[in-house]
Amino acid sequence: MEQNIRRRALAAAFPHTIPVLTGYTFLGVAYGIYMRVSGFPFWYPTLSSLVIFGGSLEFVLVSMLMSSFAPLQTFLMALMIQARHLFYGIALLEKYRHLGKMCFYLIFGMTDESFSVNCSAEIPDGVDEGWFYFFVTLLDHCYWVTACTVGGLLGSLISFDTQGLDFVMTAMFVVIFLNQLMKERKHYTALIGLLSSVGCLVLFGAESFLIPTMLTILLLLTVFRRPLERAGDLK
Repeated sequence: MEQNIRRRALAAAFPHTIPVLTGYTFLGVAYGIYMRVSGFPFWYPTLSSLVIFGGSLEFVLVSMLMSSFAPLQTFLMALMIQARHLFYGIALLEKYRHLGKMCFYLIFGMTDESFSVNCSAEIPDGVDEGWFYFFVTLLDHCYWVTACTVGGLLGSLISFDTQGLDFVMTAMFVVIFLNQLMKERKHYTALIGLLSSVGCLVLFGAESFLIPTMLTILLLLTVFRRPLERAGDLK
């Protein structure tokens, strides 16, 4: 019985992770090659993808490992890069609250992509929500580890200019955003996100707008939660 529940959840989760697979394949291979040509053995990208699992942070990790030992600076840099996950965690409190020990892996494996899928996906009837969230996270993790490992192995054989490959992630988020936009009735939450992002970009600049944007969106969604729920844009 339990095996059938897991199998149904895996079958339901996989199609939602296909865009993530595409993005992670390009970026993960590029990251593995980048680490390899920077002088690290092929297993470094495999290990970092397993235990860190943070794409942006892992790219910065290369320069950190090549610089002098500075634990405080490294901690602050990692905190700034990954601070947005604090807001992701708040948004997923209700979804993950009753999932028991499974929560530990879901918290560790929460990325921009798994957050987007688990927040926006419509889980079919008869599919266990907890296992659905778990398999979305696990599949995304497996994609990233596999791509980084392949990149690390290829890095010693080939070299090419990887500039511009990071746009794959941008394109993937645009697709996820448009998919969510089509599901909304009034598009109020989409407008909140867009206007908050543009406003904070103008006020704080491209280097510092992300955290103020998250705070603004969180505040507006909290203040207008009931009207948004009545409009059907917030569940």
